[in-house]
Amino acid sequence: MEPVIIVLIILVVLVFIALIKTIQVIPQASAAIVERFGRYTRTLNAGLNIVVPFIDTIRNRIDLREQVVPFPPQPVITQDNLVVNIDTVIYYQVTDARAATYEVASYIQAIEQLTVTTLRNIIGGMDLERTLTSREEINAALRGVLDEATGKWGIRVNRVELKAIEPPTSIQDSMEKQMRADRDKRAAILTAEGTRQAAILTAEGEKQSQILRAEGEAKAAALRAEGEAQAVRTVFEAIHAGDPDQKLLSYQYLQMLPKIAEGDANKLWIVPSEIGDALKGLSGAMGNFGPFGGGSGGNNSGNGGGNGGGGNERREKPSID
Repeated sequence: MEPVIIVLIILVVLVFIALIKTIQVIPQASAAIVERFGRYTRTLNAGLNIVVPFIDTIRNRIDLREQVVPFPPQPVITQDNLVVNIDTVIYYQVTDARAATYEVASYIQAIEQLTVTTLRNIIGGMDLERTLTSREEINAALRGVLDEATGKWGIRVNRVELKAIEPPTSIQDSMEKQMRADRDKRAAILTAEGTRQAAILTAEGEKQSQILRAEGEAKAAALRAEGEAQAVRTVFEAIHAGDPDQKLLSYQYLQMLPKIAEGDANKLWIVPSEIGDALKGLSGAMGNFGPFGGGSGGNNSGNGGGNGGGGNERREKPSID
């Protein structure tokens, strides 16, 4: 009985192993290459798959998702004979598991070497300045070459990025000095522009201030002139409305004569010819006070008549000395 039990146990183990090898579960976004006696048979897709145990073997399981592979810095010589170190990052995806398994031994290594050689060809036709400012152009050219070459390997290169471009230390120092000089230049230009703009704004402000001041003075002068004219018209209308007689005018005329003679510098002053008429009216008004007043009135009348006929009379002011 013991040999029979041992045989049964061996058969159960073999059946269990056969079942394990028969049922193959492939995860999502993955593929498996099946070989029968060392020859490619089929590709297993995601899900539950049945294979012939001990005859079919799984050679390779391939991830079909997009992969990111960074490559170490590579020294590249530019057109102006400068050595720069360039880091690259490749985004690729396996589209054909069979081609990726049988068309190339190691597609990662093949992509890396192809990237280095293509990058050297592209950078070799550019100078340093263009290399530093043409990343998009380099990425597009590199991606086109890689995508074309890796298509037969069942690989699709989605993106190629230049992670870093490091020129020599001496060139970095020169570039830093140049950038500092450019920043200083831009700062000086901006300062000059600000000073110029401030001067322009100050001049404009002064101009506007002077214009507003002149307009205000002109309006004030116009208002003063209008007020004086209105005052003259008011006085004129009041005089005409009051209808003054000759006696009042004569009295007011005589009151203004001392004011005309005020001041030590007035050596000569003018007596209008109308003063005679004024004196006539005044003497007529004073005739009622006696013979002295009448005699004075006659003399003044005679003088008034003479002055009336001869126009304005020039009289010299007596010297105080």
